[in-house]
Amino acid sequence: MTQSAAVGLPEEMDLPLEQQVVRLQALLEASRAVHSTIELPRVLEQAARIAVLELELDGAYFTTPRAGYGRIPEQPEPDAPTIPLLARDGSLLSDLVLVLAEGQQLTLYERDFLEGLALQTALAVENAMHHQRRLEWARLERDLDAARMIQRSLLPQTLPTLPGYSLAARSSACYQVGGDYLDVVSAPDGSQLIVVADVAGKGLASALVCTSFRSAFRALAREGLPLDELAGRLGQQHWEEGVEARRRYVTAIFARLDPASGSIEFINAGHNPACLLKGGATGPDAQTIDASGPPLGMLPGCSYEIEQITLAPGARLLLYTDGLTEVFQGDEEFGEERLFASFAETSHDSAEAALATIWGTLEAFSGGAAQVDDMSAVAVYRLAAAEEP
Repeated sequence: MTQSAAVGLPEEMDLPLEQQVVRLQALLEASRAVHSTIELPRVLEQAARIAVLELELDGAYFTTPRAGYGRIPEQPEPDAPTIPLLARDGSLLSDLVLVLAEGQQLTLYERDFLEGLALQTALAVENAMHHQRRLEWARLERDLDAARMIQRSLLPQTLPTLPGYSLAARSSACYQVGGDYLDVVSAPDGSQLIVVADVAGKGLASALVCTSFRSAFRALAREGLPLDELAGRLGQQHWEEGVEARRRYVTAIFARLDPASGSIEFINAGHNPACLLKGGATGPDAQTIDASGPPLGMLPGCSYEIEQITLAPGARLLLYTDGLTEVFQGDEEFGEERLFASFAETSHDSAEAALATIWGTLEAFSGGAAQVDDMSAVAVYRLAAAEEP
């Protein structure tokens, strides 16, 4: 009696050493073959081919994604042997289903071979999946870079030159693209229509809504509508675009500046209060323009009230998004009060230099930490007579 028979194991366990070496070499060759490609369909086809040729099967195939070699039945055979492919974390990647020849039965050594093949195939499948994800991520990065360049090109590249005024705009997205929007449009009557807006949320979805908002704003801005009608139509149009658009409602502040008189009309649709410094002073001479209605697109049929002020010589105006106030130093927020104080303390007669100073102050406050929200602002200075070019 052989040792294998004594312990109740099949005679096939008593495999000659030379045949065991051959099987081991076959498994090593199979490992090299399945790792020779990083394309997922090719990995699976190669593994199925090895199983069929090595064990003289009628066919073999994987269930997800479906790929195989030899005879592959249209419907799974109920008693077909199945070998699972498990990921490193134990989750199921796929099943290797074997199509046996008539009367064929798998020996214990053949099952050992298939389990070794499944282990190597699972590693190759995970590598192929990681490679595919890297390719997809690189493609997404290229698309996002292109989107970022397009979105930046949609911001005003130059601002109007107004005698007696200094205008500046600045915007920086938290991610590759963002939901902040600012613009300055010259009307046919010589007035300047200024808008600073913020789409709810961040990232690509907000950027798409932001682009749609820009198109609607520019189309209506050239119609010479009163400011309250402009805001009302923008809000109603946004609301009518459906549920997903309403979730990405828009806060915005609109200003129409008459450069000759210095008169400015405002509408604040759920946005941060604008900061007006009269003659550069703070305290009683500092004024905010607060919201007079809800954000655009949040509710249907909204109306807005116009607030009017005069920008006297020496006065300064700041319109901004909440990314400037929601900068943190640990748990401490920069806040509206610090922003207004920083704006008041800028001694520059240049709006561009003032915004650069504010951005520098925010970076110093955060300690150079990564930006957590989109940041945009428009500054308008009416120069005193002695400062005019």
